[in-house]
Amino acid sequence: MISSFLDDAVCPVASVMGLLEVREAAARVRVEELQAEAERVLAELAAAEGVLERRMIAKAELAEALAGPGDAADEAALEVPEPAAEAVKAPVAGAIVPRRREGATAGVLAPDYRRIVELLEVELPEGSEGLMAKELTDRLGLELVPAKIEGVRSKAKRLVERGWLAASPSGRFTPRVPSAPEAAS
Repeated sequence: MISSFLDDAVCPVASVMGLLEVREAAARVRVEELQAEAERVLAELAAAEGVLERRMIAKAELAEALAGPGDAADEAALEVPEPAAEAVKAPVAGAIVPRRREGATAGVLAPDYRRIVELLEVELPEGSEGLMAKELTDRLGLELVPAKIEGVRSKAKRLVERGWLAASPSGRFTPRVPSAPEAAS
């Protein structure tokens, strides 16, 4: 009797153990499938990142070549007298920001960049510390969302790099203070 009780007790344990082994094997197969898929996705990601990096480098190289200080076409366009400069094609939105040269006006800038420069030159009170990117975004009438604010910040920084604006260490943007020869004219 005791022997039959033990046989009955062991039998359900053995079947539960067998069930757990089957479930473990299924889980192991699923893990191996997911690992293979993850490796495939990581390989695709690495390839896509390589393509993106090459395209970013090509874009940066082209921008540098087009905006370089030794560009004869760029220098010739800025040496044209003011009335003739108006006959030059209007800047294209998203175009490269030219370096500021003596006598150049915001009119040579693409519309988005021109609006930033003109806003700071016209609407900024005398002696002001400047405007943060969020304040610029608001005054430009854009929606105050991170994407718009960062877009304005990026454009303002590009204008600083090209000599159109100045930036304080605190991140405020101001009109560029003209050098002594420009101020005298």
